Amino acid sequence: MRAGAFGPLRQWAIEHQIKVGSYLGAADFVPVSQAHIMADTESLGEAGVAWLEGWTRLPPDQRRVRIPTISDPRGTDFAAAARLKQQPWMLEREQRAIAVFEALGVLMTDTCINYQTIMPPVRGEHVAYGDTGVVIYSNSVCGARSNFEGGPSALGAGLTGRTPRYGFHLDAHRRATLLVRVGFSPRELDEWGALGGIVGRLAGDYWQVPAVVGVDRVPTSDEMKHFGAALASYGSVALFHMVGITPEAQRLEDVASPTMHTRDVGEADIRAFQQSYTRDIGAVDVVVFSAPQLSLIEMRQLADLLDGRHATIPLLAVTSPQVKPDADRLGLTARIEAAGGTVLAGMCFYQSYAREVREANGWQRLATNSAKLTNILGGYGYRPVLMSMAVCVETACAGGRIGP
Repeated sequence: MRAGAFGPLRQWAIEHQIKVGSYLGAADFVPVSQAHIMADTESLGEAGVAWLEGWTRLPPDQRRVRIPTISDPRGTDFAAAARLKQQPWMLEREQRAIAVFEALGVLMTDTCINYQTIMPPVRGEHVAYGDTGVVIYSNSVCGARSNFEGGPSALGAGLTGRTPRYGFHLDAHRRATLLVRVGFSPRELDEWGALGGIVGRLAGDYWQVPAVVGVDRVPTSDEMKHFGAALASYGSVALFHMVGITPEAQRLEDVASPTMHTRDVGEADIRAFQQSYTRDIGAVDVVVFSAPQLSLIEMRQLADLLDGRHATIPLLAVTSPQVKPDADRLGLTARIEAAGGTVLAGMCFYQSYAREVREANGWQRLATNSAKLTNILGGYGYRPVLMSMAVCVETACAGGRIGP
């Protein structure tokens, strides 16, 4: 590949990976079985899309990925773009990017919850994943092995079938560095996200690996999803252990390291975290359930909460293209939209030109049950509020007014 025998794109890919691996101290490569690419056009920009388009002129055997390679959420749901007031140039750039990735052989799955829908990785499987929430869930809950792969690096892995062997591909980096003793087990998804945010702030470093003890039951997939997504967002963390729950930490001794330090987190910490986002808000302009995309179970929970009610401010529910057909078939989409909500598929709110959407719609104060989303949206000019799904629905049906 490096000599160009398999074409210039694979030559670029292996050279890129050698540079990344050299910088990060990798001794060699590890074969990977799957890749997952962050491919939204807000991240790519015009230059990124144009650069990718240049490779599509190669013969198919020189440009197509060699392992299953899937995509993260897009920057739009084309069916709902007008309702979000997205601009034609955004949609045109998205269509160009989709055409490019399809020409490269990428499966346009458009999801950040592939571990809940598409060939979830298994324990010990080496993969090259991009989305932070995907990486931390796959590493921690599934026991797979991946670093946070940038878009070019994930594409390189898809083209070469390997990635530099450093970080969380190595046993040494998967041992716990921080012991977190939890005195309160969350029940709502926003509480799990708050706990993830707190632990992320305590860790604050990609190379830190928290081990959590004290959780009184096995969390559901959605609870792990929200905890991990917030942990990765607030702390740049790629791996956590829950002792007695996650596969590599049946006992603390399985993952403990001699230098591990200890912190305690209680219910008061979680309540303070939540309240830090709700203080002096009064009312909100829009309610968004996104980041991560909603599972089928979350879609049913939302439909149940909205039955017999009507949202009087915009309420957006974002799910994956794999979940949406099931939600349609089971009548969940119809129930949510009959109550005034909008169901979106294949996109992520903060990757969908969120600043421009805010300006076009006059939104500023946004309610969500995703701690990850609250952490990100301040950078797009929003004032986010973290609340439970039930309180978010109450707020949407009360014209945006947050109750006592």
